[in-house]
Amino acid sequence: MNENLNLFSAPEPTDKAQAAIEVEALRTRLNHWAHQYYVQDAPTVPDAEYDRAYRELQALEAAHPELITADSPTQRVIGAVMDGLAPVRHAVPMLSIHTETDTEASGAQAFDARVRRELGLSDADPAIEYVAEPKFDGLAMSLRYENGRLVQAATRGDGEVGEDVTHNVRTIRQIPLTLPEGVPPLLEVRGEVYMRRADFDALNERQREQGGKTFVNPRNAAAGAVRQLDSGITAQRPLSFFAYGLGAITPPAEGGPVFRTHYEMLQTLKSWGFPVAAQVQIAVGASELVAFHQQVGASRDALPYDIDGVVYKVNSLQLQRDLGFKTREPRWAVAHKYPAQEMATRIEGIDVQVGRTGKLTPVARLAPVFVGGVTVTNATLHNLFEIRKKGVRVGDQVIVRRAGDVIPEVVGVMPPEGAGLALGRSGGIAVPGHRTVYVPNFKMPKTCPVCGSDVVREKGEANHRCTGGLFCPAQRKEAILHFAARRAMDIEGLGDKLVDQLVDANVIRTLPDLYRLGLTSLIALDRMAEKSAQNVLAALEKSKQTTLPRFLFGLGLRHVGEATAKDLARHFGTLDAIMDASVEQLLQVPDVGPVVARSLHTFFQQPHNREVVEQLRACGVTWPEGAPAERAPQVLAGKTVVLTGTLPTLSRDAAKDMLEAAGAKVAGSVSKKTSYVVAGEDAGSKLARAQELGVPVLDEAGMLALLQHTGGTPAAEGA
Repeated sequence: MNENLNLFSAPEPTDKAQAAIEVEALRTRLNHWAHQYYVQDAPTVPDAEYDRAYRELQALEAAHPELITADSPTQRVIGAVMDGLAPVRHAVPMLSIHTETDTEASGAQAFDARVRRELGLSDADPAIEYVAEPKFDGLAMSLRYENGRLVQAATRGDGEVGEDVTHNVRTIRQIPLTLPEGVPPLLEVRGEVYMRRADFDALNERQREQGGKTFVNPRNAAAGAVRQLDSGITAQRPLSFFAYGLGAITPPAEGGPVFRTHYEMLQTLKSWGFPVAAQVQIAVGASELVAFHQQVGASRDALPYDIDGVVYKVNSLQLQRDLGFKTREPRWAVAHKYPAQEMATRIEGIDVQVGRTGKLTPVARLAPVFVGGVTVTNATLHNLFEIRKKGVRVGDQVIVRRAGDVIPEVVGVMPPEGAGLALGRSGGIAVPGHRTVYVPNFKMPKTCPVCGSDVVREKGEANHRCTGGLFCPAQRKEAILHFAARRAMDIEGLGDKLVDQLVDANVIRTLPDLYRLGLTSLIALDRMAEKSAQNVLAALEKSKQTTLPRFLFGLGLRHVGEATAKDLARHFGTLDAIMDASVEQLLQVPDVGPVVARSLHTFFQQPHNREVVEQLRACGVTWPEGAPAERAPQVLAGKTVVLTGTLPTLSRDAAKDMLEAAGAKVAGSVSKKTSYVVAGEDAGSKLARAQELGVPVLDEAGMLALLQHTGGTPAAEGA
């Protein structure tokens, strides 16, 4: 964390007056953040920032107990009742548990040692049995059942009084409205309402399509849905629920159940129809707590929902009673966190990276920050529109998110509201996100920062792209691999690993360099024997004799696939005619629209792209060319053909080329619109589908006859 941002480091010795000022500032700030988080469901700082301030307040109060007040954030659960929702007083308070912020193994070991010490156990005594479970990132909920029916659902609120959200909770399908026979007359189930990541992504996508507000994270989306006044809105948002404990319950003396352990209670809840997390398990002693923390942490990013840690609870309910509470936190439970996935830092600059396909991505240069288990110095800003939407500028303090191996991203700017409430060590005011001087909006460059080619953004697209194509070093590897592909120049043996070596060693800078390779330069590469090198050179020599459509496709022209390359070759006949064509002339080609025409014209207007083409020709790459009038008759124009099975003499690619040259569209699946199916040996389901639909089926001989046919319809196989 940048020194200027580390507002909440461990407190230094200070006199009582200074401590009182700092305590009041921290309390004000924590209350402000908590109101945004719990009441408005719109947090402006990451959890780690809140935790850091909370720990400093705890330390200051520990050093100056006389400053502790009943309304301090350390002495109560923070929250409030939202206007419009009726208050509910909890029969059994919904208390928070202590958070162990040491993310290493020592966090679990410290908890176990603390529990053993409180129970007066020695090293010779048996290990303690715990229940370990995920720490869900959702909204705490209390469900009250009377005589087996859900009568009330309430949020935690301030722990004593929550909000009545029964009308909304009834829309959550995972929460049972009625319970099976045998449950106690009074039952309060405690748990977490959350939103699965896939559901969250789908919700945000839906919101974007409808022009609505998108949500920062699943927790906020879930909280906002639960606390709607209109349950119809809640019903449209996919919420889920996990049970993890009990509140009020009919006592055993009045016929209620007798539970000996927390795990037994969870399994009973499961049998009554409540969802319980699959990861819940018994852990004996500190070593098994450590193992659980590591195991869940390793699979954290693969879970379908967000967690920010795990929870350990003493399993024996009698031992829980013996341990009791401290400052309204149970001594028998702790939340053991993982490294924060969101942290605050400052943008020191914005650079532009060019990807393998020419896409330009703005990247924030950050003051180094430890997030998601690593130190992050760069984070993606995606594109210019995202920067504008988030209001990001150089110098802003922002929230950065990193989950697993996902590229770090800037979530948003920390707003100035309430930011001046925190004092730093020097007593000065820190204002995250506040700009003291004018900072201009970021603008995308007009030329590629790597090769100097023009940068364009096509209409309707969010991304800017470099037009350098074959010339741009950032796109070099992708361009070479595409050029060598089977459906392009078909250079066998020129795969990813070899291209990586050739480019990284600066042996190849542009496509023509491929044809200048010598045996010596290839043998010098790792794992390249003389025979392998000779095979690559032979494949390169063979590829020099190609076709115009293959060559065009191999150039990697944006929006130009195999079919469009063939259409261009058929229409113009020569490469020079294509390169010199105007946008209007390109629009005369079948299936070439304005976007493709402009992209093609722009590509060939770049002098360096034309130079690469001329150098390839000079290296001996050639193909038969002719005037447009010499094109083969389009005897299958407008027809759709499907190939299936193995033909006796023709490869699939050869058959496809012949059919497309005759104007046919070669499809991958059979439908009522299919004109013919060409079937060889082991044809399989496509042949069966054709017979079912009555689509004419041809063998190889029938296909060849069809290609030579000028009128009528050839007899189909089996007709």
